[in-house]
Amino acid sequence: MNHSSNEKEPETIEPLRYLSKTEVATVETELLRDYRFGQQQLIEIWGHACAIAITKVCPTSEHELHYCEVVGGQNGSIGLVCARHLRMFEYEPTIFYPKRSPQSLHQDFTIQCEKMDIPFLSYLPTEVQLLNDAYNLVIDAILGPETDHKEVKEPYAGMLVTLKQVKIPIVSVDVPSGICSLNIFVFLPVAFFSVHILFLPRDLFKSQEKAWVI
Repeated sequence: MNHSSNEKEPETIEPLRYLSKTEVATVETELLRDYRFGQQQLIEIWGHACAIAITKVCPTSEHELHYCEVVGGQNGSIGLVCARHLRMFEYEPTIFYPKRSPQSLHQDFTIQCEKMDIPFLSYLPTEVQLLNDAYNLVIDAILGPETDHKEVKEPYAGMLVTLKQVKIPIVSVDVPSGICSLNIFVFLPVAFFSVHILFLPRDLFKSQEKAWVI
């Protein structure tokens, strides 16, 4: 068989290079300082990218998706932006945000969600069957990768204990809450999470098949 000289060679995709915690921090600093991104810009980009990834993992065409998003700590603002975008994608989010940040940026994101009629839970049921029955999915947008596990206090410690018992899938925004260092999982083992949505390819997830890099 003759092949045309105009045929394109198959594109070669280079494997990801996984980054250490220090390298991830360096990338973020470079974006803020050298490329002049604002903090709000990065949060908007991350939140939107997380929402897009969730639509790929859990498309609404498969079933009517009602999900509970647990937000707070470092990843809380990203979770709020993610919920706002998913609402526009015709998902039905409910947010549990027990310890609201006094920062004006976080307050703005909260108001935006409220204006879109996204309900906020006043408490997270400790009876996990209530969560299993009410929702198809839980999104973990609680603690960021810089959180010291020794400093995790209420309400976050109790929230993680509850999440450990749910039977529905959990999608983690960036590093799952409760991980303190490589292969040390204080609250929830990494295998417990259904999908990890990473902002950058972290070496912690090098062997994980369910890690999405956005």
